[in-house]
Amino acid sequence: MNHFPRSFFARLTQFETLARTATLTLITAPTRTATLTLIAALALITVGWPTLAGAYPLDGYEKTGIGRLEAQRLVQIGEMPGKKRPSGELLPLSMVDLRLLEHREMELPASDPRLTARLGKLLGPDADRYGMALLDLSDLEHPRYAEWNGHQRQNPGSVGKLMVALAIFQALADLYPDDIAARENILRTSMITADIFSVSDHHSVPFWNPETRTVSKRPIKQGDTATLWTYLDWMMSPSSNAAAAMIEKNLVSISHFGKRYPVSPEEEQKFYDETSKKRLSELFLKAIQDPITRSGLNLEELRQGSFFTHQGKKQIPGTNSYATPRALADFMLKLEQGRLVDEWSSREIKRLMYITERRIRYGSSGVLRPSAVYFKSGSLYSCAPEEGFVCKKYHGNKRNYMNSVAIIETSAGQNRLFYAVAVLSNVLKKNSAQDHRDLARAVHSMLLGDHPPKPIPPGGRAPETTYGIGFIGYEEERREMELKLETQEALLALGYEIGEIDGIIGSSTRGAIRSFQNAQGDSADSKPSATLLEKMRKVAQGRGLSRPDPVP
Repeated sequence: MNHFPRSFFARLTQFETLARTATLTLITAPTRTATLTLIAALALITVGWPTLAGAYPLDGYEKTGIGRLEAQRLVQIGEMPGKKRPSGELLPLSMVDLRLLEHREMELPASDPRLTARLGKLLGPDADRYGMALLDLSDLEHPRYAEWNGHQRQNPGSVGKLMVALAIFQALADLYPDDIAARENILRTSMITADIFSVSDHHSVPFWNPETRTVSKRPIKQGDTATLWTYLDWMMSPSSNAAAAMIEKNLVSISHFGKRYPVSPEEEQKFYDETSKKRLSELFLKAIQDPITRSGLNLEELRQGSFFTHQGKKQIPGTNSYATPRALADFMLKLEQGRLVDEWSSREIKRLMYITERRIRYGSSGVLRPSAVYFKSGSLYSCAPEEGFVCKKYHGNKRNYMNSVAIIETSAGQNRLFYAVAVLSNVLKKNSAQDHRDLARAVHSMLLGDHPPKPIPPGGRAPETTYGIGFIGYEEERREMELKLETQEALLALGYEIGEIDGIIGSSTRGAIRSFQNAQGDSADSKPSATLLEKMRKVAQGRGLSRPDPVP
């Protein structure tokens, strides 16, 4: 590991991509002709399959140096070709914040029997194969909590990477308890080079080249160098096991070297060569597990005990890992309260959970598109020989773990709904990714029904009319919304009964536009336009129904 001054960082992501091709490596599932033994072996060492679920707000490049954020931001504002992201993924840094700082004393409420029964009904006939916790904070004066098999322990898979992030932020806080700038400097300028600990992993990560404005995606290879913050993003976003293992190794290094971290590669290698595996294991387990109890979480129900790669486990032995729905709900509660390490660390962990690229599994449900989703998921499945059964992705017949944790804010930036959910399932032979996606739809729909929109006063605007203000690269959509809102406002001024000003061009608004166009002798297309709006305003002012525009 090396350490570079801030002046070097402007060219960091260029350095990351030197001598790299734009090849995207794809790992495909074994074919039907592959042996079941091989499939089981592959599945057992796989924590999640190749998926990209990028996290962190898109305007975070200047702060963090995470290259893919700048790439997606440029796409979003139209300066680079590419796919734009849904509105729920466009919150800026300033809008991704902790929401329970004024409720730091809150603990998980007693389980609500009625809400718990409704959860059980949603889970269906395989309910005993699920553990689930739901913390509904939409009405902070009346928070609700429900859990189903809340103490059921299961290997968390990649959800355990949340514990790795927690441990890193705890280690930095221990080094610099009163110096946030020093912590950020370590994250932004400390360089990690992938080594034997990163072997092996198939998850592709993005490499950003600022000179060519291109992003290439492939698995991490030994020798790949990037900052600690970028490795954290690779661990949390595409859920790279290689990145997670390198973070875990550096957790041990921080624990040993303290404020001397980062040291030269030679000194670091000498430490690992000369230190016994037993001592390395002691350092690792203390560094990754102490933050759990120090943050007030229950180590009996939440623990990451090992490295995320085969070689990492060989270099530094660990122990088993587990999580329960209740412990994960408590993790999210304390996160929002700023109680995971401290307020700054909690906020940064939440930002690392904020999905700003491809959504997967629970987080990919269509009903969540307008929502801000803070998410981590992990899967682990295996298959055994069974007559008539073909092992497929997420369809294990021996084990079929799928784990999801999510904080949902609906709609993004407005938060009619605010809730946290943790789901651990092991439903055999069922597409667990689709199952969690469908469960997300059902839970969200249930909560929307429990928290209907507040009444809008006469002449007032629905909260949805302000949706998108301040979003990254959302200006065109906001202009379209403003045109719809101002069209409805002009129609009301002209005396047309269209209901509330909500920006939705429904049948009432279309009918009113058509009536106005017919009355003016214009071609009636029932569509809002800037020309139509100007004409409606002039007619309303001419009839004395609205005030004239101010003269500059």
